[in-house]
Amino acid sequence: MVEYMDLMMVAVLMAAILLGFPVSFAIGGTAIIFAYAGWATGVMDIGLLGALSQRIFGVFTNDVLVAIPLFVAMGVILERSRIAEDLLDTMGRLFGQLRGGLGISVILVGALLAASTGIVGATVIAMGLIALPTMLRTGYNPRLASGVVCTAGTLGQIIPPSTLLIILSDVMSSAYQQAQYEQGKFSVETISVGQIFAGALVPGLSLVTIYILYVLARGWLRPQDMPPAPTPEGRPGLRTVSSAVIPPVLLIVAVLGAILGGVATPTEAASVGAVGAILMAGARQGVDKRIILAGAGGFLVLAVAAGLTPVRLQRSDAGLAEWTVAVTYGALALIGVVALAMALYRLFWRDLLASALTTTMTVTAMIFGTILMASVFSLVFVGLGGGARVEAILEAMPGGPTGALIFSMALIFVLGFFLDFVEITVILLPLVAPVLILMGHDPVWLAILIAINLQTSFLTPPFGFSLFYLRGAAPPEITTGQIYAGVAPFILLQLVGITLIWALPSLATWLPGMVF
Repeated sequence: MVEYMDLMMVAVLMAAILLGFPVSFAIGGTAIIFAYAGWATGVMDIGLLGALSQRIFGVFTNDVLVAIPLFVAMGVILERSRIAEDLLDTMGRLFGQLRGGLGISVILVGALLAASTGIVGATVIAMGLIALPTMLRTGYNPRLASGVVCTAGTLGQIIPPSTLLIILSDVMSSAYQQAQYEQGKFSVETISVGQIFAGALVPGLSLVTIYILYVLARGWLRPQDMPPAPTPEGRPGLRTVSSAVIPPVLLIVAVLGAILGGVATPTEAASVGAVGAILMAGARQGVDKRIILAGAGGFLVLAVAAGLTPVRLQRSDAGLAEWTVAVTYGALALIGVVALAMALYRLFWRDLLASALTTTMTVTAMIFGTILMASVFSLVFVGLGGGARVEAILEAMPGGPTGALIFSMALIFVLGFFLDFVEITVILLPLVAPVLILMGHDPVWLAILIAINLQTSFLTPPFGFSLFYLRGAAPPEITTGQIYAGVAPFILLQLVGITLIWALPSLATWLPGMVF
């Protein structure tokens, strides 16, 4: 029994999570219990726990992970400001007369919200409250409507920016460096968040295309499942569509463009996104749009100009021209700060700011708590010999590197039925990713395959988070069984997406190779 203590550790963790223990406590508690059990039986050197302080310090000082609370704040503020409602209403009226048009509008809005918020729960709940009742009143099949809403909401995990891709980039970068060290390379390369974002962009849009093609095909084959929606207000005009779509698109371009263009780090781009979300929410809550546009323009001009013509007044040769530029920069910053302050003031008095910050702190604490406890778990698991066991299993797989990758993807898919993406990412991937990279798999391509697989975990019963989110937001006539049945075709479409990226690796590697 002693030699199988690492496997027993995993089994106990699964049991603790299934019994309903809080995930972070289940992970940390299991690790501590088995650390002392391993020490008592002579299997593990308890001195390994001395590395815990360094691991915890490394998590809190990780520049990549600092972007997580900023992106979460950006998404929560946009969700609270009811921008999703405007998008859904406008898109529903735009595509409503098309058979399957409401389904297409939900998917497109899910993609836009994914790229501007990156929060699955907020997107699924918003569309469950707004779009699902409309789809049911129009005569949509309840299973199909539930499946479309659930699946569109999960796009926030694969379309950048998303917390999954940020955590995944950190884990894959560490795995890539570890693999290079084991190959005897000491001048190692790393993988940046920007590379993972660039790699996920085309596959994410490919998934959107696959979903839309499925809805169109089903509307043609089974028209009774998705009749056209009546639009008593008529089709929206260009101005209405522009006012609903352009603000989130501009925010997406600002955030992703800054990262992919090398203008800003992910943390800096996340700050841009958070400020942009506050300004958009302020405009939505009644702040004069001219003030918001002036503030956003001031920040934009300041960022571009300061990058092209930096000013250093501490230099002894700073003259009138430098001081003039500095005063201009100060005026631009002041205009932006005034607009930001007015937006924050309005959000504060509308009771939106406090709730948004509370949700941001809750989500961030959950993510970082899981990452910290997973560091403890992985350290103990490796100390019990689990790392060597995983490496031996992968190397013994028939089919070589391909067989090892198929086994790993299947394992991630099965674990997705029971575990959240954070646990899978920070517990399992550090064990399997270095071995797979050593076998010759491209790390960026591998990361995107895993990301789509982890996205599927939000849809797989019985513990898919999207299913729970929709269950809480759906009308009472929607049963849990209908939600489970509705996502089944989309789980198969996820597998189609994985197969597509597997067969055409350039979909994931072309853009990172070109940009970076």
